[in-house]
Amino acid sequence: MRRYVLRFVSFLVVLAALLSAPAYAERVRDLGQFQGVRSNQLTGYGIVVGLAGTGDDNLEYLTQAMRGVSGRMGLQLPAGIKPSLKNAAAVMVTAELPAFAKPGQRIDVTVSTIGKAKSLRGGALIMTPLLGADGQIYAMAQGNLAVGGLGVSGKDGSQLTVNIPTVGRIADGASVERAVATGFEDSEVLRYNLFDADFLTASRVRDAINQRLPGIATIEDGVTIALSLPPGANQRASLMAAIEMIEVTPAETPARVVVNSRTGTVVINSAVRLSPAAISHGKLTVRIDEDPRVIQPGPFSRGRTETEQSSTLSVEEEGAHVALFNPGASLSKIVDALNILGVGPSDLVAILEALKQAGALKAEMVVI
Repeated sequence: MRRYVLRFVSFLVVLAALLSAPAYAERVRDLGQFQGVRSNQLTGYGIVVGLAGTGDDNLEYLTQAMRGVSGRMGLQLPAGIKPSLKNAAAVMVTAELPAFAKPGQRIDVTVSTIGKAKSLRGGALIMTPLLGADGQIYAMAQGNLAVGGLGVSGKDGSQLTVNIPTVGRIADGASVERAVATGFEDSEVLRYNLFDADFLTASRVRDAINQRLPGIATIEDGVTIALSLPPGANQRASLMAAIEMIEVTPAETPARVVVNSRTGTVVINSAVRLSPAAISHGKLTVRIDEDPRVIQPGPFSRGRTETEQSSTLSVEEEGAHVALFNPGASLSKIVDALNILGVGPSDLVAILEALKQAGALKAEMVVI
């Protein structure tokens, strides 16, 4: 346990050294993105065939889908017949349509089972339309799956699974059929959105852009910067490329402590400060030992055998230390104090929550 605590504190020391480094400039392209220049998610429902007995087997919606597929091929299945479909599986097909993708370009697709299929290894996806959020078809997917997982089972019920055999991928498995309009070349105002809302960072980005291209950038809110660029894709592309490469020093991130309640991970950024506070940390151990004794009656006394209870209570307190934080204590001071106290991750969470409740921790507590 002590070795684990020392490793955890050493990690905090290294993290403090990294976070306390001086601010550095970042490119505008790393702080946000232009509005409309983004990818779009596509989803489709399809059928994978050619499986080696690892399909869904008589799944109702799979049977309906197979009737639709066979109907498009001119083969009508008789009514009331449910074909055994162990070699087929119902799947969901997902893909990401990049910005400015044009008809005829190829994109990758991911295929995942939605039924009881055990594996997609060796299967082939039948032509599947991929729809956007507006219900329109933007791509068509088809091809042989590459599955990195493997699953086998024995007759006695034993199973062995390596990775995930129910998810596969088709490289360049979909052909783009429709382009998404972005308004990049003809919109009156082009907007640039920061990834994180911060008025100081937005002001610095605006000033840096106006220094390079005077008078084109104005702030709309803490995230959006409006750019008045001349119309036409050729001129705008050149100006946007120049804007993205401008270097800006972003504002310091807000003081924040992130706590993962499931793993016990605690991350403290360099902006965290403490008001004057004292912390006492120690472990109180109460031990109760029971040693019952059997008492036998004397000879010819007509007495009964009884059990006499004997309890021993002991209290031990270990590691009772007090750490004092001066006004404005930085992350390095916090780490030094926690090192003296020898706290573990769970105790660290309790200490930080207590400091927050006492008003000494000047930071936002985020529990995930």
